[in-house]
Formats: sequence, C-alpha cells, structure tokens
Amino acid sequence: MMSESFSKEQDVENTAISMSEQGRSATPEASRTGVASHERHIKRGLTSRHGQLIAWGGTVGTGLFITTGRTLAIGGPAFLVGSYVILAIATYLILVLVTEMAMYLPVRGASMSFYGGRFVSKSLGFTMGWLYVYSFAIFVPFELTASALVVGFWNTGVSNGVWITIFLLPLVGLNLLPVRFYGEAEFFFAGIKLATIIGLLVLSFILFWGGGPNHVRLGFHYWMHPGATKTQILEGDAGRLIAAIATIIASALPFTFTPEMVVITSGELQSPRRNLPKVSLNFNWRLVVFYVGSVVGISVVCPHNAIAFGGSTGASSPWVVAIRNAGIQSLPSVINTVIIIAAWSTGNAFLYLSSRCLYSLAVEGHAPKIFTKCTAAGTPIYAVGATSLPTLLAYLNLNSAAANVFNWLLNLVNTAGFISWVCCGIIYIRFHQARKEQGDMQSTTKTTLKEISAWATAVFYVILTLLNGFTIFFPSKWSTADFLSAYIGLPIFFAVYLGHRFICRQDPWIIPLKEVKLQANGAELNEETEDELEETTESTGLPGTWAQRLRRIARPQQHAE
Repeated sequence: MMSESFSKEQDVENTAISMSEQGRSATPEASRTGVASHERHIKRGLTSRHGQLIAWGGTVGTGLFITTGRTLAIGGPAFLVGSYVILAIATYLILVLVTEMAMYLPVRGASMSFYGGRFVSKSLGFTMGWLYVYSFAIFVPFELTASALVVGFWNTGVSNGVWITIFLLPLVGLNLLPVRFYGEAEFFFAGIKLATIIGLLVLSFILFWGGGPNHVRLGFHYWMHPGATKTQILEGDAGRLIAAIATIIASALPFTFTPEMVVITSGELQSPRRNLPKVSLNFNWRLVVFYVGSVVGISVVCPHNAIAFGGSTGASSPWVVAIRNAGIQSLPSVINTVIIIAAWSTGNAFLYLSSRCLYSLAVEGHAPKIFTKCTAAGTPIYAVGATSLPTLLAYLNLNSAAANVFNWLLNLVNTAGFISWVCCGIIYIRFHQARKEQGDMQSTTKTTLKEISAWATAVFYVILTLLNGFTIFFPSKWSTADFLSAYIGLPIFFAVYLGHRFICRQDPWIIPLKEVKLQANGAELNEETEDELEETTESTGLPGTWAQRLRRIARPQQHAE
C-alpha cells in the first residue's frame, strides 16, 4: 500500500512537471523576465527530500559549532539558552510569513527581494536583492577561511592558502552542475551534520549522568560554577542586562537568512505548493530540537570560562572543549572533521543563494540580462561565475594586514540579517493588506494574527538592529572602528535604496494596494494547475493540519472550493 501511494504521488508530480515543460512555450515569458519564452531558465530540480534538509542544514556551519562558544563566553549558559529560545520563536514567525508568500506565488527565481518589489516597491526589491547577493557572496570566503583554520587543529604545516584552494575548487564546480547535484550534495552533508548533532546531544546526556571516561557527573554543575550568567562592562543587574542583550545579538548568526533560504530554494523546488509546507514543518521542529537542544547540551558540558573569547578554530568549539575535559581522546578529531564539512557545506549553500539572488535580480531587470542565461540543465552559469569571484577574498586572510580589509568587507553585512527580517515583516504586512483591499482573504482571523506577528517581529528586529553595537557607546568601550563596523550596513542600505529611488523617480514610493499584483501569469507559475494542486494536497497524507491550514490561507480566493 505504501509503495502504491508513493507511486501515485510520483505520477502526479511527474505529470505536473511535464505540463510545466509543455506550458513554457505557450506563455509569455517576457511578461516578467524580459526573456524570450524559448530561452533557457532555471528548472525545478529539487525534490521535497532535498528541500527538507537543505532549508535546515544549509546554514548549519561555524555559527552553531564554533561561535556558540564565543556566545557562551559573553553571557553564560542561561543567557545562551534563553537567547536561542527567543530567536527560535522569532525565526519561526518569519518562516511562517515568508512561506505563505512563497506558496501564494511560487515563481521561478523566487526570493524575498522579488516579493519586496512585488508588494512594496521596486526600490525595496532592488535594495534587498543586492543586499542578499553581497551578503551571501561575502560569507562564502568567510566559511572557506574557517574551514582552513579548523584544519590547523592538526598542525599539518601546510599553508592555509593550499587548504582554501582545495575547498574552493569543488565548491565552485558543484554549483556549475545541474541543481539536482547541489541538492544531493547538500542532502548528504546535511545528513552528516544532523547525525553529528544527534550524537553530540546523546553525548551531553551521557556526560550529564557521569557516563564519560572520568565518570564525573556533570548535571547542571557549570550553571552553578562558574555560574549561570555573566556581567559585561558594569556590575550587578545592569551588567547582566548588558550581557543578556549582547548574547541575543551574538546568537543571531546561526539563524541568519534561514527563512530566506527556504524561499530561494522554493524557486527550484518541485511542486512548491505541495512541498513547501513539508519543508517548513520539518524546519520548525529541527529548529527547536537541534538549535535549542544543542545549546542546552553545550551549557551542560562546557563551562563559560573555558572558551578562548573570540576564537575561531576547532579548538574554540565548545564541543571540542567539553570532549577534552571529559577525557575522550579521539573524538575531538572527528568533531573537527564534521566542523570542516559543515563550514564547507555552508559556503556551498551561500554561493548557491547568492547566484540565485543575482539571477532573480536579472529576471526583474535590476541586474544585467546576461545573468538570466542558463545552461540546458537550468544552471544560471553567468550568475554562478560572477558570485564566485568574491570567494577569492578568502586569500586576504593569509596576510594579517589584508585580513583587516576582509573583516571590513564582512562587517558591511553584520546587520544584513536583521535588516532582511525587518523587510520580511514589512513585505508580509503589505501582502496581507493588499489581499484584504482586493477582497482576496480566506481566513481573516488567521491572517490577522499573522499580520500582528509580522508587526511584532519587524519591531523586534528594528530594536536589535539599533542595538547591534550598543556596547561601544560606553566610554570605556568606544572605538570609531567598532562603531563603523557595527552600523555601516545601515547607511549603505539606505544609500542604495535612495539611489534607486532617484534613478526611478517615476515609480511610486509605495505601490498602491489596489495596484499590487497578487495574481501571477502562466510564465511565473507554470508548474502545476490548480486541479493538480487539489489532487496533490489530498495525496500528501501529512499528519496534523498545520500544513493544510497554511495551504488554504496561501491559496488565492478564486481557487477556493
């Protein structure tokens, strides 16, 4: 029975894909892309299986395995765990909002910049698009450098430049292949990261009860000694408040751009209206179990005073410190191998994201048309080539003076995640208001609650953006360089936005609600008919009703039963 059900589901999906291929020649592709319908474009080569792990595992890199140690050193275990709970809730809210929009308009080349230009203004879409291209591209050499530094754990004596080259070449090569190869690779690497995190959670549970080689029962000992919280700059409650805020800000890195990754992946996901709810549902429970669970495990096995503050090598990983303290001899090398894989995999994901954002910008006319060109297999080869060039910045880290230049480039995106999430909230609010204005609402109560959550998350991330470098305003901590690195991203964002507004003065500052294009033409959707949508909805057999409610809310009114 299970095989028969699976076969039927595959038949439906294959039929939808076949109809999509046939429909391309019959629809005016130029209506959105400006590209003739016979030209090649990206293809939906990612299955639900790919999407479910890519969306979660693509950004699990040095942020979760290494920088959690730095965050632990800032605030202590209580603030670390509390920060992850708060950010997990906020990320979940953003994910629900962006998933609804991606399901409503499941276009090729989907990105939040596309929805920003569609529902708010072309200038916002333009600015967000280039923010994503730059941010994702600059994170690639960051992860490559991290991989090379972690190799130094074994004191190989080989130059970091050699390791960067070894990691760089297959990364670029993989992104030049059809997207299904990227999907399979990320599925494999995400599986490794998933298995490792499960293993580390089991290890922390064993060490909690004293099952390590030294038979020391940890319990919550490190919450008492050296303590559950720390202070920063000031003493007493004021110092703990500063530490708590600083911990929340420092904890954001592992969560950065994870909801946006779901949206961008949906652009090449087969049957997105059927598969996106699966991706979101699986992402949510992994977010709670593995992100929050990981920091709970770290708080149990690693004291906050055992981490080299600001360290970036494998020896700075709280897991490696904990394993060494427990007297386990060979496991640190295994963990560092996984950290290398995780960093490389994250760099691979960021290159994919950057190239697809550049493709989306070109489709919307905000970047040169050449970046819409794809191979026969659907790879935007020129976009991949262009976004691969910044990976060479990794070699700047071989020289201490040049490394300062790279750090400045990296600091330009230190607020990019917060800015993006503020924009996601604004975009959803406009999307919701446009549907209400145009009489396209199906569930007023549910969508009103979502609008409230959009306002709440937008305000929350505005506050975090303004607080991003707040510690430098204390007289003992003031540094002009640190001030610029913490806040330079804001004026650059607004400069790009206003520059586009000046060039496109004929466009409205905000698209009137009546003029917001809620419906997509065949060239934009072109992957499944609504009848097929109903059939695939019934054939998924998803447990519970969360995904089904999301489908109903996201579905346009005229297609309701």
